[in-house]
Amino acid sequence: MKSLRPTVLTADERALQRTVRNYLQERLPEGGYPIGLGISAAVDRDFTRDLAARGWIGMALPRQYGGGGRTAVERQIVVEELLTRGAPVGFHWVADRQTGPSILANGTEAQRSHYLPGIASGQFSFAIGMSEPDSGSDLASVRARAVPADDGWRLNGTKVWTSGADTATHILGLFRTSDERHGGLTQFIIERDTPGMIVSPIAFIDGTQHFCEVVFDDVLLPDSARLGDVGAGWGQNVGELALERGGVDRWISLMPVLERWVATIAPDDTLALTDLGRITARLRVFRGMSLSIARLVDEGESPVTEAALVKEMGTRFEQECIEIVRHHFGRSPRPDSSDTFESLLAQAILAGPSWTIRGGTTEILRSVIMKGLTAR
Repeated sequence: MKSLRPTVLTADERALQRTVRNYLQERLPEGGYPIGLGISAAVDRDFTRDLAARGWIGMALPRQYGGGGRTAVERQIVVEELLTRGAPVGFHWVADRQTGPSILANGTEAQRSHYLPGIASGQFSFAIGMSEPDSGSDLASVRARAVPADDGWRLNGTKVWTSGADTATHILGLFRTSDERHGGLTQFIIERDTPGMIVSPIAFIDGTQHFCEVVFDDVLLPDSARLGDVGAGWGQNVGELALERGGVDRWISLMPVLERWVATIAPDDTLALTDLGRITARLRVFRGMSLSIARLVDEGESPVTEAALVKEMGTRFEQECIEIVRHHFGRSPRPDSSDTFESLLAQAILAGPSWTIRGGTTEILRSVIMKGLTAR
């Protein structure tokens, strides 16, 4: 396990933070967009294209592939501002956070030249096809198969809880290519309109249909759709998860609710102010941890254990915050309320239980952390 060293933003990084904050203040006025809670945000292709035009998508990708050639820390600064505002980042989120870096690390030159400029320009979006009906977070038990056929591959099986698959242009899927538990997994890049692939949105408890089921029925792909070596999928997925789990998105989902709750607290409400102080202190700790992880990524490290630690602690913290705010609200909030604070709180209560599941359950994360700590 790497050391999470204390770190702060430089003067240039703080200037970027102010630039993004000022832009969002003007681009996303209150009431002018659907406020999202974290990564379960609305899809707005115009907003995605606007961010891309400012160089705020694919920031850490090399300039030769259309990226910004900037750091993981700079990307995190932009992301923190976007999620704090509940911005509609749904179209580009997965591609910007993890698929782009994975293609850069594991793809062929042809794949990099084709996909990375599309991601950085906001043209391509990705969904991640990992979980299956009987696999969940245990990716080693994936059963969807890819078998050699016609100079390429034939895919069969079902993926589930594939976020954003109905709006994504591509899916990065994990398939079994042999019976070896970890060494028998391979990744493929699949265009969403490929014949034989059926995407069905799943109604979620909060009324959204963000999650999808994706069925592969004799889907034929050329070998050029394979990402990385045959059997390398497990290791590539582990690398992706370091990007998925250690960022600010694992503890900042509730920020639009918290900001509106703060505005309702009376100056003499000592109980609410005490809870607010405790929440603020813990937010600062999580922010420091995510910033330290981003610094490690910029140093070429892959802090998988540290990222799992942030995800395990951060998502439980978010659920605790929901209960605190609900307690102070004093009654059951209505999802259809015209009051933004009340409707967002109701949405958080409904969606919050999923936050410790998506991206790896608490049990899986604790296993990753234990293995990382005992390997020192």
